[in-house]
Amino acid sequence: MASPQPERLRFDPTIPNAGRITDYFLGGKDNFATDRAAAQAALSIAPELPAMSREGRRFLGRAVRFLVEAGIRQFVDIGCGLPTQGSVHQILRGIAPEARVVYVDNDPMVVVHAQALLKENSPATVIEADLRDPERLLAHPGLTDVIDLDEPAAILLFSMLTDIPDDVQALQSTAALQKALVPGSYMALSHAVSDLYPERTARLAALFQDSGSITGPRRTNLRTKAEVELFLDGLKPVEPGVVYIPEWRPEGEAPHRPDSIWVVGGVARKE
Repeated sequence: MASPQPERLRFDPTIPNAGRITDYFLGGKDNFATDRAAAQAALSIAPELPAMSREGRRFLGRAVRFLVEAGIRQFVDIGCGLPTQGSVHQILRGIAPEARVVYVDNDPMVVVHAQALLKENSPATVIEADLRDPERLLAHPGLTDVIDLDEPAAILLFSMLTDIPDDVQALQSTAALQKALVPGSYMALSHAVSDLYPERTARLAALFQDSGSITGPRRTNLRTKAEVELFLDGLKPVEPGVVYIPEWRPEGEAPHRPDSIWVVGGVARKE
């Protein structure tokens, strides 16, 4: 029997959205009052969140540049949020303008905003789909018209698996994505973890679940680094593996102290 499809999200301006909250942390303007209120509540618990968002963008840039050097020219960014500052297509513009990008989000309002942001002279496409239904996502015409999964591609899962609190569902979804990739493809991810500050991250997990910005089974805390590593199980990790993101192939400047950035990330290759 087929598993039930996840319920399609409806736009509700009273519910904060993780993508718009991140936009606020990055200094953007594509956010609403409810997002700003949630962001301020989160900042009262963890004032380092804007720095973490900026560090996440830097990690995304390093990962995408690595993937381009590895020969990848097809990118699927799932849980993209708003493709504004330092997004995948912007990184690629100067180093691989021929590369193709499909952004995926399950929030219809985020998709509408993203389409408006990308409407002029952009090589990127935005589709509405849900990682919890990976088969439908991979079969979406907006993806298959742009991405040839018979050729190497990169799946990007940056700061989005926290939005799927059910471990079994999250692992099944990432496994389905891996299965769809041909050898020579990559998966890259980042994920906030609870290892360094369990009390602080537990309060944040409760805040976002209570606000409705994260739905599904309640968790008492974020995942640990060891749990995040399981999402890349079956792939060959690119050195240095899954690490705190300032430590992943830093360029030039000395990284922030890892204990101020409690997000891990990594890139792995399908052999």
